[in-house]
Amino acid sequence: MTTISEDAVEVEMRIAASPSTVFSLLDNADGMAQWFGSKVEMDAKPGGTVRVDINGRDIARGEVVEIVPPERIVFTFGWESEGHAVPPGSSTVEITLVEDGDGTIVRLRHSGLPADQSAGHKEGWEHFLPRLLERAEGRDPGKDPWTE
Repeated sequence: MTTISEDAVEVEMRIAASPSTVFSLLDNADGMAQWFGSKVEMDAKPGGTVRVDINGRDIARGEVVEIVPPERIVFTFGWESEGHAVPPGSSTVEITLVEDGDGTIVRLRHSGLPADQSAGHKEGWEHFLPRLLERAEGRDPGKDPWTE
């Protein structure tokens, strides 16, 4: 389920894996690189840098705001491209994990987006979060056409 409000994109999905398994793909560079971008740099502590090279051209950068294993990670987000409407650190991504029986409800909220940028970021999260689901459930999401 995905919704767009005036300044945010919200996505919710259920993953058939424990919160700790899902969190292991969110709190470190190696885990994030398995589903999000072609190269990830991450210092998983408040104030630590998050840098995601999607495809060698589109690079997102921000910093970790909050990290509560295995329940929640919050980081700022924006694009390094000069003149982009969402510059580095100008928006916020909050990912919350809620245990749901033998699985996890993942709630992602990307806020602080200019109204004309919400649809594009919605498309991005709808592309990458299913890759997180596949990886967390032990499946290989395969080659990602967005990262080539």
